Amino acid sequence: MKKVLIISSSLRGGSNSEILAHEAERGAKDAGSEVEFINLKGKDIKFCIGCLACQKTFKCVQNDDMAELIGKVQNADVLIFATPIYYYEMSGQLKTFLDRCNPLFPQANKFKDVYLITSSYDGSENTADRAISGLKGWIECFEQSRFAGALVGGGVNEPKSASGREDLLQKAYELGKNI
Repeated sequence: MKKVLIISSSLRGGSNSEILAHEAERGAKDAGSEVEFINLKGKDIKFCIGCLACQKTFKCVQNDDMAELIGKVQNADVLIFATPIYYYEMSGQLKTFLDRCNPLFPQANKFKDVYLITSSYDGSENTADRAISGLKGWIECFEQSRFAGALVGGGVNEPKSASGREDLLQKAYELGKNI
């Protein structure tokens, strides 16, 4: 049984990326995986201050919610990140979260497969390319890990509009089910 961690980074209620992430959660559970879903909304996550103390101590000097979250990332077999696309890039919340995962490097971490779920108003296939590229750059720091795929959920903008997109809901479900 795989241990799957889903991190949703949207701060908007009725978030389309979160709706899709919950469908991936349902698929992963139906496939028999152990799934934990975390929303960054309401979490106290400060910016990385670049002191690099974590490279020696494997923990951050800042006292916020990241210590607990880093432990969850480290112990997951599969990571699924969900983000709205802002200006053709991942949300600032997700980027800050990834930056703060610096204590994980260069430790041994369980996670192997990393996925990305995006939502955006723009329905072009390449809308999420920069977000995917940014996540791939983060993944390259972890030798045992690989970018396993993305669901680019374009053409949704109004809150909860992804709920009416059976094509995207099915793709999200299948992503979770096939991890």
